[in-house]
Amino acid sequence: MLTRPLFIGSEIFRGSSYGRWHPLRVPRVSTVMDLARALDWLPAEAFLTAPRAKPKALHIWHDPDYIAALQRVEETQHATPDDTARYDIGSVTNPVFPEIFRRPATAAGGSLLAGELLARGGVIYNPAGGTHHGMRGRANGFCYLNDPVLAMLSLRHHGVRRIAYVDIDAHHCDGVATGFHGDRDCLMISVHEERLWPRTGPIDDDAGGSAVNLPVPRGLNDSEMALIRDDLILPKVRAFRPDAIVFLCGADGVEEDPLAHLSLSNNAHWALLRALMGLAPRLLVLGGGGYNPWSVGRLWTGVWGTLTGQHVPDRLPPRAEAVLRGLRFDGNRRGKNPPEHWFTTLRDAPRDGPVRDEVKRRVHRLQRRAPYPPAAARMS
Repeated sequence: MLTRPLFIGSEIFRGSSYGRWHPLRVPRVSTVMDLARALDWLPAEAFLTAPRAKPKALHIWHDPDYIAALQRVEETQHATPDDTARYDIGSVTNPVFPEIFRRPATAAGGSLLAGELLARGGVIYNPAGGTHHGMRGRANGFCYLNDPVLAMLSLRHHGVRRIAYVDIDAHHCDGVATGFHGDRDCLMISVHEERLWPRTGPIDDDAGGSAVNLPVPRGLNDSEMALIRDDLILPKVRAFRPDAIVFLCGADGVEEDPLAHLSLSNNAHWALLRALMGLAPRLLVLGGGGYNPWSVGRLWTGVWGTLTGQHVPDRLPPRAEAVLRGLRFDGNRRGKNPPEHWFTTLRDAPRDGPVRDEVKRRVHRLQRRAPYPPAAARMS
């Protein structure tokens, strides 16, 4: 069993970008690595460099012809019309860029490794992971591979059976839902903004008995997420009695994100993570969405601080502040006059508010859904 939480990262994410105008032009994983080190939260013995997944390892879920196409497009830096039509490679959403295979294969390699290392228990953080839209044979929603699916299959390969997958990214986890549709040893809980791309995951969709989908209205606040956490997520996870929890902690639910319309502070994400810790002998935390470099960097660094029991200072030390002052958000109005607290703090001010009736009704509706049978009942 792992004796301390491990952080999986790589320098490939520092210089890699989807392109000048793509939402994933901003640095994310490298910011978390730099901030955590500037805070003295990431000693060398807690850090593992993510390996690049080999094609054969990716074939446990992804189609071999699609993986071969990604490798070829990286080598030639050209997607043919057939590549775009068949695989959505080279589209505006999933563009060709220099590391189009190496970058997602590194994130996937980290998640595959995590499944292996967690065989006997422990905690692992792979912020580069969380590409939950990737499909078996095509790119989808900025995601060329689906590392959460690969991580869960890796856990299964190493003897872990019951997996609770909790996803609070603003976008529904359509790729993961496809990968584990009807799997009664997998509980997928997704809290996502209603009517936001990919417009999947309605409240009535249980993915063949494997999912609890909660679409939430715009403006979701910390108080509403606390209700969802305490009255829906935690009871469902406890009743399921998982052997492992995979938590996808997308940062696009915070108020400052440019692609979603929710109003959470990063306190909501950290509070849910604290509540999930200890509910299973294995915990894998992944990144996901998030397209404001300051809000992503601050939130995901706080995730590592939560996992390792760190005190979040009211004011960042100069080295950490310098990391945040060095970020840019070109091409977005939020980058022109960023507020001072984006440079000097990790923790947002809480964004509490009224709990709307529509949120209560949806939570109550899902509470009434028949619970998953406990482990003992499954084995009988």
